[in-house]
Amino acid sequence: MSNPGPLVSVEWLAERLRHVAIFDATMPPVGVTPAPDTRARFAEAHIPGAVFFDIDELSSKQTTLPHMLPTEAEFTRAMQAMGIRAGATVVVYEQEGVYSAPRARWMLRTFGATEVYLLDGGLKAWIEADLPIERGVPHRHPGDFIAHLDPAAIKDFAAIQALLAGPVAAGNAQVLDARSAARFAGTAPEPRAHLSSGHMPGATSTPFTGLAEDGRMKSPDELRSYFAAKGVDLDKPTTTSCGSGVTAAVVSLGLELAGAKNVTLYDGSWAEYAAHPEAIIVKD
Repeated sequence: MSNPGPLVSVEWLAERLRHVAIFDATMPPVGVTPAPDTRARFAEAHIPGAVFFDIDELSSKQTTLPHMLPTEAEFTRAMQAMGIRAGATVVVYEQEGVYSAPRARWMLRTFGATEVYLLDGGLKAWIEADLPIERGVPHRHPGDFIAHLDPAAIKDFAAIQALLAGPVAAGNAQVLDARSAARFAGTAPEPRAHLSSGHMPGATSTPFTGLAEDGRMKSPDELRSYFAAKGVDLDKPTTTSCGSGVTAAVVSLGLELAGAKNVTLYDGSWAEYAAHPEAIIVKD
């Protein structure tokens, strides 16, 4: 199957519906009350053949930090139980907006899946195209996917500390923060009440909400303009961060669409960084 790029259209998916694995990776945003039951919404309406990709359930249970990657063995078991076969082409989507599906795509790619795409416009675009939906909770035959973690795709706290003190301080690398500008500046509180807001020294504020419009990622030209306005150099090594590693993947996807090649993600993100006793927090 030819590689169409990070995004696929509903028409592309409709033509290949029986030949791809499909995930609904919708999760409720942190701090929204009451939180929408995205799994129940999946049962009410989903793309035929889709399986619900629960990012909370598929995250590590070995840490109190939210949304950290699980082990290779844990991810292997989960994907096999969800019916994913080795070498499968995978499409992930959201019920609306662009928030969590890029994290699911990043997880799959970081664990070795190579053909993983985001459905442009998500379920909303699918329904608007008058394409069929399914209801209920599907059952899948076990798959044979084996996870192989790519450690080069991930930064941990020690790597971030070294990056901030060296390449970022020297202007040779970048850290992009997907949180809101107010949280970045330290003028708005974090949704996790025990954490201070603010940002890492040398980081650049690139709120993920500026990268999408009407539930779709902006065009490559628009994304290049967005990053240029923020002073981002697409040719420099770049690490993305956010509150807990979810919307950082939106920025990573935006960078990929804009043409950046050397992009990593800080998995612990602000939930880890701001709680660390050695962390330097800047407010401005």
